[in-house]
Amino acid sequence: MASAHGSVRELHELSAEEEEQFTKLFKRLDASGDGRIDFEELREGLKKLGVHSDQAEKHAQEILKKSDKDDDEEIEFAEFVKYMSEHQRKLKLTFDKLDKNNDGRIDTEEIIEALRGLGVHIDKSEANKIMKSFTLRLRTFLAQGTSVFGACRCMDKDGTLTVDWDEWREYLLLHPSADLKDIVKYWRHTVSIDIGENLCVPDEFTEEEKVTGMWWRQLVAGGTAGAVSRTCTAPLDRLKVLLQVHGANVARGGIAGSFKQMLKEGGVKGLWRGNGMNVLKIAPESAIKFMAYERLKKLFTREGHSLGVVERFCSGSLAGMISQTSIYPMEVLKTRLAIRKTGEYSGMWDCAVKIYQREGLRAFYKGYIPNILGVLPYAGIDLCIYETLKIMWVQHSERWQRRNDPQETDDEKEDGTLKNICTLPRTFSYR
Repeated sequence: MASAHGSVRELHELSAEEEEQFTKLFKRLDASGDGRIDFEELREGLKKLGVHSDQAEKHAQEILKKSDKDDDEEIEFAEFVKYMSEHQRKLKLTFDKLDKNNDGRIDTEEIIEALRGLGVHIDKSEANKIMKSFTLRLRTFLAQGTSVFGACRCMDKDGTLTVDWDEWREYLLLHPSADLKDIVKYWRHTVSIDIGENLCVPDEFTEEEKVTGMWWRQLVAGGTAGAVSRTCTAPLDRLKVLLQVHGANVARGGIAGSFKQMLKEGGVKGLWRGNGMNVLKIAPESAIKFMAYERLKKLFTREGHSLGVVERFCSGSLAGMISQTSIYPMEVLKTRLAIRKTGEYSGMWDCAVKIYQREGLRAFYKGYIPNILGVLPYAGIDLCIYETLKIMWVQHSERWQRRNDPQETDDEKEDGTLKNICTLPRTFSYR
């Protein structure tokens, strides 16, 4: 248990104003008034103090882990003061590191320079947006009194497009990390600026995510999801290929009749012909696309600017073309396996050998040009429609998102669904 002596020592190091502020903050978080803050109180208290609901639980877990020194899953006042004073010192060090000209304020140029050092390029308008990111919450928080020290959790509260120490501290005091990389991640998920996240092309990973292995875990998770979804829809995909190749010969009796014909010819197992190759190509396709995109975005991004729509269109389209070129022989094998008759091939390797023996190496790139012609516009149309819908939605919902706490993931799903519906007719004929 944290000692009373420790509490006195920490309080002694604080100014009278800081001591009063931490005491009031502790009482606001201690909903039960028993002198201890448990996880539930901390999580709900963070929400009331302006931390978004989808981050409050994670923040509460990290704060509890760092401040609960006696492992009783509760934060006593002594532990709270010790954690807050130490966290405040770390925030001051980070602030001083960003304040290059030592004028006591962080301006947009210093924000741009700091993010550039982490490999994230934004322009001045986006840096301004960071400063103003929570101004829409000002009226609501002031009306409800839901702030840390009696004011809105909003950087640049005075509208000067600079941030002083008091604003910086108030904005980040309830964020469990004072590390600049973690703060940048916080901005990425709370500010609607474009610093490398999209649904069309591979995600832009930070250096920390690359070093810690987060990038490959995300690729594995995405690949697994893709494998499951493709396996579930494999019978329909095979039917599509058969209809494209054999046309009316398969289509007799409609879709139901076609399925009966497939079952009669190859049994239930035959419905999944070609699915093994279809699943196997997910990993190399995703990895190649990611690596190509990482290289291409550096070529297209101008110094000091973020990746714009045109640059993202070009980077995504070319990355898609490179990955498709690399794995296209696997696409041919998948199609040949899907349309084969029972007993024609004993497996994927046997199929590849027989194709090479009969038709030569060029056979593995049959249909390549139409496929690439479909990939290039698909990536561009896919991205542009998504970005347009995203901007329209953000503009419409910014007035309501903090008040009504909308589910962001649902909004993205709606945008993604409409985007795919719009792009599919334009590109399907190439596939």
